[in-house]
Order: sequence, then structure tokens, then C-alpha cells
Amino acid sequence: MAIAIALVVMVVASVLFHFLSPWWATPLASNWKQMDDTLTITLVITGIFFVVINLFIGWIVWRYRHRDGHRAHYEPENRKLELWLIGLTAVGIMALLAPGLVVYADYVRPPRDAMVVEVVGSQWQWAFRFPGRGGQLGTSDARFVNGTNPLGVNPDDPNGQDDVIIVGPEVHLPLNRPVKVLLRSKDVLHDFYVPPIRARMNMVPGMVTSFWFTPTVAGRYDILCAQLCGVGHYNMRGHMVVEDGAAFDAWLAKQQTFAMAMAKAAQPVAASPGTAAAGSVAEQGRALAQSKGCVACHSVDGTPGVGPSWKGLYGSTQTFTNGSSASVDDAFLHTEIADPAARIVKGFGPVMPKVPITDAEVAALSAYIRSLGGAAGSQAGK
Repeated sequence: MAIAIALVVMVVASVLFHFLSPWWATPLASNWKQMDDTLTITLVITGIFFVVINLFIGWIVWRYRHRDGHRAHYEPENRKLELWLIGLTAVGIMALLAPGLVVYADYVRPPRDAMVVEVVGSQWQWAFRFPGRGGQLGTSDARFVNGTNPLGVNPDDPNGQDDVIIVGPEVHLPLNRPVKVLLRSKDVLHDFYVPPIRARMNMVPGMVTSFWFTPTVAGRYDILCAQLCGVGHYNMRGHMVVEDGAAFDAWLAKQQTFAMAMAKAAQPVAASPGTAAAGSVAEQGRALAQSKGCVACHSVDGTPGVGPSWKGLYGSTQTFTNGSSASVDDAFLHTEIADPAARIVKGFGPVMPKVPITDAEVAALSAYIRSLGGAAGSQAGK
């Protein structure tokens, strides 16, 4: 009897909790009300099954409780009951699947006039690409990926020369305009997710996935990775800024094209700290930090992350796991960047991968870190 009462109480409490303290999704900021409707259908159907099944079990426990002088009735099968269970289960599953299949079919079928934006994920950062004035993205391939071409755009494809490249966590989109999102990953499985847009899709290495949406509410929205992609997964965040068309066009016009990025990369990267060109070298180091994914683990504002913050790093003294210590200078940074597993700074794990990098690129990164200032006592590591 106690079990039957407990089941009834659990059902009543669950239903009351839902209506008195409901779980709601974030406010919708796109055209995908169908997503919310599908979620509501799922909650209603599963909620009905939850209530009916638990009340049924409670009734069985009470109705067939042990009483003196009564023996259990053995019934090996009941065709009528089995048919009812099969039929109700089939109807329930179809009711759950059908709306989702209809919505998904529309989700991956964009309008012809949809604007195209490519999202590229890598551990643990976001990058974006827009078609240039020609309106067509250039081809890309993993074999073209390097420090100066982080998105692997084909340098021989004329359609890619005017592609707009954004290597960083923030992308802008125009309000009330359909957007087709192309997704690809450079390393492991990622998932592009913007909760208020109801938009998410897996990013699978070696293939391009896609979906579309129309942003309907201006604002700044978080971009998350919804697939566990390594130790820096929690830090793989970005922002989507939805604004009116004029503001978007002005922002896009300020971004560099692929041809501009290649021309800038072709400039020599040789300057000592005391030369007039040191500022441009530091700027190249900042661009390298973005393209090589350094900023996914190393903040530049003191915020802790997977790796150390670069703010105040230069000139500090660091202690290693073997008890030795060293001052952070150009030689220190060269060792840590070129061979991160050679020694591990106390307080951080050996998670930094060894990436192909030239001495000139190391010098540029060192100049950038040096430009962020130095402060004694700051802890760093990899």
C-alpha cells in the first residue's frame, strides 16, 4: 500500500511542479517557433505516458496486493493487452517522430535568397567566412590550412580571393534576413549552438553540414559548442551580433578579405623589440594567436582558462613541476611555444599540442605577449 501511495504522490508532485515552476526555453530570437512546438509536443506526450504508466503501476500494486487466502493468478500471455500496448506505443512514437522529421526537413532546406556564412570550428575557437562581392565562397581543403590560411581557403580559386575572413569569436548577422550556415570542423567533432536561435548542428571532420534560420530579434547572443571536444570545451564560446542591415554592411566592409590576409602574411616578419616595426610584429603575433587557436586557451585580459593568461606574463618568474624556475623572456617563450612538452609549469597540465611553427612566427607571438605587459608574480603555464 505504501508503494502505491508513493507513486501517486510522485505523479501529483511532478505535475504540480511543472505548472507551478515550469521549465521554459530561452526567449525565441528566430523563425524557428516549430522547434519550440516540437519540444512542447514531446513534453506533453512523454508527460502523459509518465502519468498514466505510474498511476497504472500504483493501481496494480494496490489492486493485487497480498491478502490472506488469495493466490496470484498466472496468465502467461494476453493477446488483447499486447495488441493495445503495441498500438499505443506505435502511435506515441509516431507522434513524437513525425513533427521532428517535418521540422528537420525544413531546417536543412534554406530559401533561395538566403545569405551564406561559413562557420569553422577547431579546438577551441570559432572562425567565420562570408562570400565576397561575387556572392560565391571559394573552395577549401584541409591541405591548404596553415598559420596564414587558418580556414584552408584554396589560394588558386578566384572565387575565394574576396571571401571575407573573420578569425575570432564574434560574428555579425543582419536582422530579418535568411541565413544559410555551412559548418565544418578542422579537427574533432564540434557542435554550433545558439540557444535563443534554436539553432544547432554537429560539425563533423571531413564533411560540410548546414542549416538555416532567420534572426528576428536584434541583440548579442552566446555561441556555444554542444559537443565535448577536449579539455578546453567549456571555453569554446563566441558571440553572434544581430543588427540592422546598414550596421551589418558597415561591419562587413571593415573586415579583411582572403587576398588582404595573404598579402599581409607575405610581408616580412623580422623585427627586434627596439625597432620601429615592433608594433606591426606584435599585430602579426595577435593574428597568429587567433589563427593558431592560442586564444582558445590563453586569455589576454587576465581571465583564467585552460592555459595561462598572457596579460602580465612577460617578465614574471615561473616555477616548473620539477621544482626549477625561470624568468619569462623571449628565450623562455620560444621554448614553451616550440616545444610545449619539454617542461611543464606548476599548476597547469601538459595539454598544449605541438604545432608546426617557424622562428619568425614565434618571434611575432613573443612580441604580442610582450606588448600585453608584465607583472611579477603572475602564474603561467600551458
